[in-house]
Amino acid sequence: MATSKTAKPADKATNKATKPAPKTTAKAATATAKPATKPVATAATAPVKNVNNGSSSFQPYVAKKGEEYMSKGQLGHFANILGSLKGDLMADIERTVHTMQDEQTVFADPNDRASQETDMALELRNRDRERKLVKKIEETLDRIKADDYGFCDKCGIEIGIQRLEARPTATLCIDCKTLEELREKQVAK
Repeated sequence: MATSKTAKPADKATNKATKPAPKTTAKAATATAKPATKPVATAATAPVKNVNNGSSSFQPYVAKKGEEYMSKGQLGHFANILGSLKGDLMADIERTVHTMQDEQTVFADPNDRASQETDMALELRNRDRERKLVKKIEETLDRIKADDYGFCDKCGIEIGIQRLEARPTATLCIDCKTLEELREKQVAK
């Protein structure tokens, strides 16, 4: 019994030490809070992050105050993005051609041969998609040269800088594209 009496006061002592601090009201907390020492980042001073678009990475365009939509600077920015993307795709296509020429191995095992043919078919399908994208990039570069880039083909409003950075070959604004996708979904049913 003596051990249980000594244990109780120790428990009481630890309970006092582990009690949570008294709650303060929101008003009291804000009155005693220190002012922020770090400056708050605004749109103009926000750190610039690289945007990864496919295989190439670029700095997002930061519009100047009062800058006109699709100014020469913006058109140049998107021409650089599209040129870089086109260069990356053309390098991939060239690499695939060399790889296919080098890998003309004839396998005796039918399973190995079938696996190689499947890999080649998949690679060719991917390159066909990239070839179509290169064609679309060339059409978009022509639109930039004609000063017709950045506006929706259906309704004529601005597509938007952020949408164009995400998909530089976009020809429809987000609203028209959404409607088009809904129509496609309805026709598919």
